[in-house]
Amino acid sequence: MTEGQEAAAQAVETAVEAAGNWARAGRHAGVAGAAIGVVAAGAAAGVAIERMTVGRGMRRRARLALDAAGPYGTLRGTPGAAIAEDGTELYYEVDEPGVESARPEKDDHQGKARNGKGAKADRSAKPVRGKEARAAQEAQSGLRKRLTAALGRRSAAPTVVFSHGYCLSQDSWHFQRSALRGTVRTVHWDQRSHGRSSRGHGQIDGTEPVTIDLLGRDLKAVLDAAVPEGPIVLVGHSMGGMTVMALADQFPEYVAERVVGVALIGTSAGRLSEVAFGLPSMGVKAFHWLAPGVLKALGWQSEIVERGRRATADLFAGLIKRYSFGTPEKVDPGIARFGERLIEATPIDVVAEFFPAFAVHDKTEALVAYDALPALVLAGESDLITPADHSRAIVEVLPDAELVCVPGAGHLVMLERPELVNEHLVSLVERAGAAARSSRHARA
Repeated sequence: MTEGQEAAAQAVETAVEAAGNWARAGRHAGVAGAAIGVVAAGAAAGVAIERMTVGRGMRRRARLALDAAGPYGTLRGTPGAAIAEDGTELYYEVDEPGVESARPEKDDHQGKARNGKGAKADRSAKPVRGKEARAAQEAQSGLRKRLTAALGRRSAAPTVVFSHGYCLSQDSWHFQRSALRGTVRTVHWDQRSHGRSSRGHGQIDGTEPVTIDLLGRDLKAVLDAAVPEGPIVLVGHSMGGMTVMALADQFPEYVAERVVGVALIGTSAGRLSEVAFGLPSMGVKAFHWLAPGVLKALGWQSEIVERGRRATADLFAGLIKRYSFGTPEKVDPGIARFGERLIEATPIDVVAEFFPAFAVHDKTEALVAYDALPALVLAGESDLITPADHSRAIVEVLPDAELVCVPGAGHLVMLERPELVNEHLVSLVERAGAAARSSRHARA
């Protein structure tokens, strides 16, 4: 058998195996299994076609090359740690204005996260070349000049604090961090059990489940440690946006005193139990009913599941692309691989711990704490996880907020359309800086 025939045979075998697995799942899980199977079968079909044309060794070499080729996720700042109420150590980094922090060749926090399963950092990053790279650099330089002119004196400039989403890390803000770097003070932190932060102590000993309120208190601990004074702009994506809402719900006086701007990107204030995730309508309710228990069971067998994730890397990558990007075929392969690495670095038991919190998340009333502030609400129109309609619902509570719905973009809009996100984020920081100066003058 030739190599091409062997690849074709493996492709067919993969598709048949996937169909059989989901048929068995359907018998046990009813319409939910069938609905999930539609998504998985589509991804498996794409993988099968790819395997017909690209050998396994070549695909593996391609992933390794992409890991080494891009600078994504390599930006580092001054490290710090905040201690949450249950003793969990929350890792953060600070980029100071006027300082271009160097990328260390060796970093104890890189490579392996404190939760034990962190992604390896890109240590052999190569510069991106070509007209597009030069255009991006020029645009970034223009944004920095705008911020420098708008913010004026450093004493009045806000600190921009970034909160990342579920199954990601602070590195998911790579392009936004790069755009603001050296111009405004920024703080990037890893949510508990994610990235370089420690596993949640309350979850390890079983004394406290993960809730969005808990994450809001984690954010407060980070703010107390990293931004003890001065105005703050809060930026949250997905679960990070929910964290920002939980902060306002529990600490409204703090928000009124310290926060001068907020950006809610690809997030939701509630009703996540109604999200279809691209599944057929008949299977949505069943999926939401079964998913927490299935994930919990998988979390109990984390070692087996992690081996399975590695063995089915191609299928896993297909699912990630489908749910991360609105037009995955147009996304730079290096960026797509970067998103894949961020997500696959999250252990399955952490995935299971956090998932139930979203079904009961409801912070619509808490949004009013941000009503008087400069606000940006941005979403991808093709987001399957936190649909754009959820952002439109947020703007109904924050009518003065800038609403940006990006055509063709998915959940990881800040990676898929970084220039657009950067432009609107810089505009927000400009407005927030002006608000901070006005507030200071009013108090003087």
